[in-house]
Amino acid sequence: MSLLVVGLSHRSAPVSVLERASLSADAKVKLLHDTLAAEPATEATVLATCNRIELYADVDKFHAGVAELSTLLAQHSGVALEELTPYLYVHYEDRAVHHLFSVACGLDSMVVGEGQILGQIKDALALGQELHTAGRLINDLFQQALRVGKRAHSETGIDRAGQSLVTFGLEQLAVRTPVAEWAAGKRALVIGAGSMSSLAAATLARVGVAEIVVANRTAERAERLAEILVASGTGVAAAAIPMAGVADELTRVDLVVSCTGATGLVLTADDVLAAVSWGSAGGLAPAGQEEAGAEPQAASQGLRPRTPAPQTPPATAGRGPRAGLDLAPAVIARLVAAAQGGGRLADAGAARTISAAVETDGCPVGPDGRSALTGVDANSLELHGTWADQGEAAAQRQPRKSARTHTDATAVRLALLDLAMPRDIDAAVHRIPGVRLVDIESLAEASADAPMAADVDAVRGIVAEEVAAFGAAQRAAHITPTVVALRAMAAEVVAMEVARLDGRVPDLDERQRAEVTQTVRRVVDKLLHAPTVRVKQLASEPGGAGYAEALRELFDLDPQTVASVSRADAADPMNDDDPGRAS
Repeated sequence: MSLLVVGLSHRSAPVSVLERASLSADAKVKLLHDTLAAEPATEATVLATCNRIELYADVDKFHAGVAELSTLLAQHSGVALEELTPYLYVHYEDRAVHHLFSVACGLDSMVVGEGQILGQIKDALALGQELHTAGRLINDLFQQALRVGKRAHSETGIDRAGQSLVTFGLEQLAVRTPVAEWAAGKRALVIGAGSMSSLAAATLARVGVAEIVVANRTAERAERLAEILVASGTGVAAAAIPMAGVADELTRVDLVVSCTGATGLVLTADDVLAAVSWGSAGGLAPAGQEEAGAEPQAASQGLRPRTPAPQTPPATAGRGPRAGLDLAPAVIARLVAAAQGGGRLADAGAARTISAAVETDGCPVGPDGRSALTGVDANSLELHGTWADQGEAAAQRQPRKSARTHTDATAVRLALLDLAMPRDIDAAVHRIPGVRLVDIESLAEASADAPMAADVDAVRGIVAEEVAAFGAAQRAAHITPTVVALRAMAAEVVAMEVARLDGRVPDLDERQRAEVTQTVRRVVDKLLHAPTVRVKQLASEPGGAGYAEALRELFDLDPQTVASVSRADAADPMNDDDPGRAS
């Protein structure tokens, strides 16, 4: 086994680098094709998630493999190699197996113990199989990783150590309020209809949101997800809208979860500012106070009637030169004074929020961010942003724990959860009063202080046990072609000697010839049994790879015969007759 993994993750690289290095579906395909075209690699697959990009390959040269795989990752991610290199990690042979098994169990996840990674490992294996880049080693490795991950979840309480990224994100949005209590009765917008978005929608339905609207570029997928939600039995109302309707929907919802495969921003700061400004100006009817006689929206999906929003919200910042109303000179003066004074902004830690609970000294928006927000133009918002950034810098200079003061989640007008990589939502929205943003970066910061469950140690024990078993099985499988070639040579010798006996003793009848043949075969089998069993045992131990070479030398086996057996075995990765196959 010459397994090599080169990659980067949330543990080795900042989110800004992970975001730039993310791989599109086409980039994954090209990366795998180019990896196999490279000389050191014979098979490969790629595991790319929001939190990691890892290239797994079977290589025949370690140093050449590291250089080639690193270069290919840089080439297809679009990040220069010299910039990417400081964040890359390399694992080889048993360490590579240990790493993947740990990943499969959720030990290396941002939220320890989350089970979504198993689906992502399954997808990585399926991609390698579909492209025919996954051979015997990759198939065995990833299938065993899936089994190890399932074993960890079934035999330990690792699920208590963490939850899905969606649930963890909702906890950060809810601050100190129970998620079910915080989410009850809320209207939510889910942008995207892929696996993560579907998980988010299902989680929202489970925790008790009243309505879910799904927006996706492919209308059929959004409609299908909405139908599944309605039929889920949770009582949630659901409907699908086109992506063009997202801007209007922002003025109506309390919560947005976005996870798309887009390479650019899906929601800009201007979009969010426009929605919050419009809602604050009276364009948003509170839940339960819709106009009488209003047409029910998506009645077939069970959505409650709402006040129809105007076709176009009022012009806001970023929609044209000085599109919004200017702030009063006194307010601008206070903004400048606050920025120059370096006033401190209370940092929520897990998210960036300006709301009613922040410290107001030096901040011109006052405790009611929504009323102060109306009419803010882009230039004025930047002044406020300067003040906020200085406050954040001051908070970062404080001890980590003291900087993690919590805001009141009830003061948030719009909660945003961005689970995409690269990000879907402009990070600048954290400067908008009444808006709370949780994204991959803030989740990473929050998870650093999350307590580790006692069951993590039990999972580590399982991983260590499974790594040893997998390594032994692979080493034993490595000698199997040599043993098969040895037995084939012995059978050929028996056949030759029986033929020679026929020529020298032609008077033997069929029964006698059969008895002689069987006797010779038994002798050969008994002579070979103990050595072949013992050599498999020795080969399964660390450092046992040399026994196959010794066997070939001792019996003068033809290397081409051994190679042909290996090729035939690799062509059938599901061959259950192979005693060295990992179970």
